[in-house]
Amino acid sequence: MSAWTYLRGEDYVAPAVVEALLAVAGVRDVLPAYDSTLVEHDPTTLTAEAVARAADAAGEAAPAGSGRLVTVPVHYGGEHGPDLDEVARRAGLTAAAAARLHAGGEYVVRAVGFSPGFPFLAGLPPALATPRRPEPRRRVPAHSVGVAAGQTGVYPVASAGGWNLIGRSTVAVYDPRRDDPFLLAVGDRVRFAAAGEGPGSLAGPAPARSTSPAPVPPDPEPLELLPSDPHLPALAVVAPGLLDLVVDAGRLGQGRFGLARGGPLDAPAARLANRLVGNEPDAPLLELTLTGPVLRALAPCVVAVTGPALAPVVGGEAAPPYTSLALAAGDELRFAPTGVGARSYLALAGGVASRRFLGSASVDLRGLVGRPLRAGDVLGRAAERRAVAGRGFVPHGGARRGAGPFGSVTTLRLLPGPQHEPEAWAALTGAPFEVSAADRVGVRLAGAPVPGGEVTSEGVPVGAVQVPPGGSPIVLLADRGTLGGYAKPALVHPADLPRLAQLRPGDRVRFVAAARG
Repeated sequence: MSAWTYLRGEDYVAPAVVEALLAVAGVRDVLPAYDSTLVEHDPTTLTAEAVARAADAAGEAAPAGSGRLVTVPVHYGGEHGPDLDEVARRAGLTAAAAARLHAGGEYVVRAVGFSPGFPFLAGLPPALATPRRPEPRRRVPAHSVGVAAGQTGVYPVASAGGWNLIGRSTVAVYDPRRDDPFLLAVGDRVRFAAAGEGPGSLAGPAPARSTSPAPVPPDPEPLELLPSDPHLPALAVVAPGLLDLVVDAGRLGQGRFGLARGGPLDAPAARLANRLVGNEPDAPLLELTLTGPVLRALAPCVVAVTGPALAPVVGGEAAPPYTSLALAAGDELRFAPTGVGARSYLALAGGVASRRFLGSASVDLRGLVGRPLRAGDVLGRAAERRAVAGRGFVPHGGARRGAGPFGSVTTLRLLPGPQHEPEAWAALTGAPFEVSAADRVGVRLAGAPVPGGEVTSEGVPVGAVQVPPGGSPIVLLADRGTLGGYAKPALVHPADLPRLAQLRPGDRVRFVAAARG
């Protein structure tokens, strides 16, 4: 279980403070933003007061000076910058003059988020400040340079977005296949240069890192994590399920680069599956969503299936969930949906063999790290491990733990959020909501409108109840964007996140205030 502590003030965003906090025992992640830093920590070993003291001490000891100076060449206008003419018109400039103005300044990376590697840059000349587009584009090309209000930034990957596009960079600000995936970090200084003109003279106390002008690079490709020829092959994927992902404890300590923690959404169920086959609790395993894959055993192995959504079927016969199962070579393992909950977990004795990215085997679809299973994949064991078949443990509530059938009401406890207001709290706790959509990013709720709106972008905790101006709450899960600009009047109690993760469209939710103490 995690606690989240906000540190308010620009001093806490300093790179030296962020790095110092990451070195504190009990700190799990640090998310710096414009004028705040969100610290995820273990509440049993580190209090909010201790987090603040560590940040203050780090700030006092931080060396003076600024970050690196990085030059980013840009192809301005035309097909690369379809909104440059409009930005220039609003500024009373020609497109060429607007491009020169944008490239003539020096910017500071104030935050990295929205998507992995996306830099929020302060220092945009006031004449170029332009409101976001009234209707966001469904697809902004990777490497697009945009402006919105008083900031500029670079889209690392293709995504939806509402910024005004004025050009495209000739360098990738994020590429998971690169030795250094992130071009920019909080505190770095940035200068843009029109591609073809060269970076020019870069003066300053910090060394510059520049690149030669080049064509716009292709979109970053996902990083493959599953080995193509595992040393200990165990299971062949005959057919994939809806969404089968390798997960472990998650990617800790990387939030400052915009990477979500990820990992299993129902962590207790995942840990139990690993325990049943003798693995360490956070060993890599499979998270299965709504439907499961069809697998064929390539060698004798032991597996366990936990979570409410799926029941195992071995050789056409129903097998017990929450129990370690011995598979013989050639056995076919299928999964029968129970109609209850959204996710189940499949652990393999020895763990699922997988490469790691920044310390974790967890797939991150938004970050282009890994991918879902597909037909023809071979899952290997990470290590030899003796496991006993027939070991079982059914949690309180049995297979129904964590979720109810369609139409039931799931009660979730709320804690006050960073934008806690009585009106929003009353709306959240006043009547049930219905789940309108759910995925690994979050759960969208329909019901009576909740007061919300925009705030300065800041770190977003897992479990935050985020309320856009329209008033429909979204409860954010492990794959959420690390930064957000909407009000968060409440947080779901960390102990209730596994139940939240098992909700499906059509389920109903009632929020209640968590008991104090």
